[in-house]
Amino acid sequence: MIRLRRAVLSPATKEQLTAYTDDIRQQATEKERKDRARKLWANRRHVRPALQAGLAEMAPGHERCMYCGDGQGTDIDHFEPKSLAPLRTFDWLNHLLACSFCNSNQKRSLFPTAADGSPLLVDPTAEDPLDHLRLVLPLGTYRGLTDRGRACIEVFGLNERAVLVKGRVDAYERAGIFMRQWRITMDNGECDDARKIVRIAWDHPLIDVLVNMFHQSAHPAADALFAGEEEILALLHDPELRTAFLHFRGVWY
Repeated sequence: MIRLRRAVLSPATKEQLTAYTDDIRQQATEKERKDRARKLWANRRHVRPALQAGLAEMAPGHERCMYCGDGQGTDIDHFEPKSLAPLRTFDWLNHLLACSFCNSNQKRSLFPTAADGSPLLVDPTAEDPLDHLRLVLPLGTYRGLTDRGRACIEVFGLNERAVLVKGRVDAYERAGIFMRQWRITMDNGECDDARKIVRIAWDHPLIDVLVNMFHQSAHPAADALFAGEEEILALLHDPELRTAFLHFRGVWY
């Protein structure tokens, strides 16, 4: 998971979403509100294209899942499930793009909460997952830094799905290849090709690996985190490379 910026919807779409929410609010009982929410969501054709386009704009890579970062984002997931919060069914701030596996097989209607009722899952459009999760780069597995990070690992099976773990290990090696090639290309004065390398690197699945690499390279314990990977750490510390890669994403570490 990586930090994402929420897209802005058109006034017409926001007006339609508000109208749907008002319709649900007018129902007399909680059961009626849930039933109405399900019915309206099943017939959301007036807003679906705008919601899909907005989420696609926000998603990492080529419309990757906002949870695992690997699968294609095909589903509009309700961060707080509509079965628990029907009034948030058409709340744009409650919509995330998920792959069908994360949405239907992993998260489903799960929404763990802390003792005070606050959500334990991390919304990557509202806060930085790096505050809650740390990727062990050579192993491709996550460690939870907080209860919320641990909840994300459990609910989304971030360490249990072998294809994700292997994919992150490969993505770590691939990122090193991209960085080495970028340095060689720049040294040869091939700036246009260097920019293409940056774009392609960020368009790959599992870019949470690349984000974690830059983040951890700035950590006080970076030498330990990258033990045995001194060449990669040197590249990550290269001011020119950092500017090229992080300016493209619009983030700084």
